[in-house]
Amino acid sequence: MGLRKRSGSKSGTADGGGAALASVAATGATKGRKPLTASSAKRMIGVGRTVLPLLAPYALVAAGAVRARWDSYQADRLGVATDQLSSFRGPGGVLHARLSRIAEALEQLDPVAEAHSTGAARKFALDTRPRIAELSIAVRAAEQMPGQRRRAAYRAIGRELDRIESALLTHLGVTT
Repeated sequence: MGLRKRSGSKSGTADGGGAALASVAATGATKGRKPLTASSAKRMIGVGRTVLPLLAPYALVAAGAVRARWDSYQADRLGVATDQLSSFRGPGGVLHARLSRIAEALEQLDPVAEAHSTGAARKFALDTRPRIAELSIAVRAAEQMPGQRRRAAYRAIGRELDRIESALLTHLGVTT
């Protein structure tokens, strides 16, 4: 006793009404919408030609404001001034920014800049400056490497910078 399909369906089609439903759905999707004709396309182009020159200056101002906010966000994330942001672009930009900030902090340990800096701090600054220069060269060299090697090099440089920053904070009297 098998199941048989009834021949008398309400839609009158052999597929069970699927084609009729598709046809109803297609007409319902365009209901309330006029078809695009040549005259309506010309009218839309005319409106666009009139409105676009009026809105373009506002769009440019808005785009400039968005760009300024994005640059400010990026500069804050890197810890640099917005006008210095272009110096720290590219894949090694974050490491270059860190190196720059460490170099500036080492200037604080200089005997001319700070009268109260200790001898150990001065020696640390003198010993660390060449290492910072070497790391900067390493970052520039790593920028030319393939992706996987570059990421490995950046991780190694980052670990070295973490060690230097920790020692720098110790010499500045900040406990970590």
